[in-house]
Amino acid sequence: MKKLVIVTHPNIEASTINKKWIENLQKNPEKYTIHSLYGEYSSLDFDIAKEQALIEQYDEIIFQFPLHWFSTPYALKKYIDDVFTYGWAFGEGGDKIQGKKIGLAVSTGGDEEVYKAPNGIPVKELLNDVILVFKFCGAEFTDLHTLYGAHNPDENALEANTKVYAATF
Repeated sequence: MKKLVIVTHPNIEASTINKKWIENLQKNPEKYTIHSLYGEYSSLDFDIAKEQALIEQYDEIIFQFPLHWFSTPYALKKYIDDVFTYGWAFGEGGDKIQGKKIGLAVSTGGDEEVYKAPNGIPVKELLNDVILVFKFCGAEFTDLHTLYGAHNPDENALEANTKVYAATF
């Protein structure tokens, strides 16, 4: 079954990592549907019914984004707040996310050492609130794919990471 990739990057054309990831996934249109929130909604005024209907069509969803101040970009937080509503995603009658597989593909500006103990916090831990939202709605969190150091990526490392991303999801 095809996977929905919801991309939340405020300037994808200037991106190195997220743009490369998308270009690679687009080589397999039978496997991935790419949905750019900023591309579709520059004002972030989401069409809630349209977004809910889109999500309902897929059993597996990947949220792809750059880490912003140790969390999701504002647009993704707003998207979850607006689209994952009571009666649809949770609460009485809210079963539309149940059983779906959800993964995250995240790029970071900081190098991997920034996110390692003893002083750093792992990316998965930083995103625990988002993961908990999906679990609360009955979805299964499947995986986290990360590329560190997006501001100065090594071309060979980026190429290898891009292949791992596609193999992960």
